[in-house]
Amino acid sequence: MYDQSKLSELIRFARVDAGSTVIDVYPGDGDWTRLFSDIVGPEGRVYSFVPAEVAHFKNDPVGRMRTLAKEPGRANVEAVSADLVAMPEATQPADVLWLHLFYHDLHTALIQDKGATAADFNRAVYERLKPGGFYVIVDHAAAAGSGTGDTQSLHRIDPASVREEVEAAGFVLDAESTMLANEDDPHAIKVFDPSIKGETDRFAYRFVKP
Repeated sequence: MYDQSKLSELIRFARVDAGSTVIDVYPGDGDWTRLFSDIVGPEGRVYSFVPAEVAHFKNDPVGRMRTLAKEPGRANVEAVSADLVAMPEATQPADVLWLHLFYHDLHTALIQDKGATAADFNRAVYERLKPGGFYVIVDHAAAAGSGTGDTQSLHRIDPASVREEVEAAGFVLDAESTMLANEDDPHAIKVFDPSIKGETDRFAYRFVKP
């Protein structure tokens, strides 16, 4: 999805280092899990966390991550699946929790129909991170002032709403990046539209647990 320079910059932004424990939430194809596995090395740990709310998808996300964890050199990867709010019980204390293009889904029927809310999840992340740990969120930007109104229809969220919600859980904003910004994105079309797919205006926040 990103070229090598952007990948390197994102990894630096996320503060993932050798020996880190990382939780990759909703890992998709596992690309980030593999990257983090390579970086944290044998002394580190990567939890490839598939929310139970999406475990029923036809592409078998849990099975795919279990297969990934059996790949040569992936002894530091553990595939885990549980309800989003049960994530603290399913993983060990972490240095970094990585959430790539998924935060907006916390405000969609897909997740909320199962009983989870963004506030619940943010509290769970706070509980699971070590003091000084980082909660890193990358997502598709909605128009300023739109709040959470476009999460279901366009799969976008207003960055200001994300910051407000995460800070309400006790986190402090540590850094933000415009490396994935796209001023030509009209913010009024679905992120899967061919005219913008892969090129959406994206924001990156790094929050820290005091």
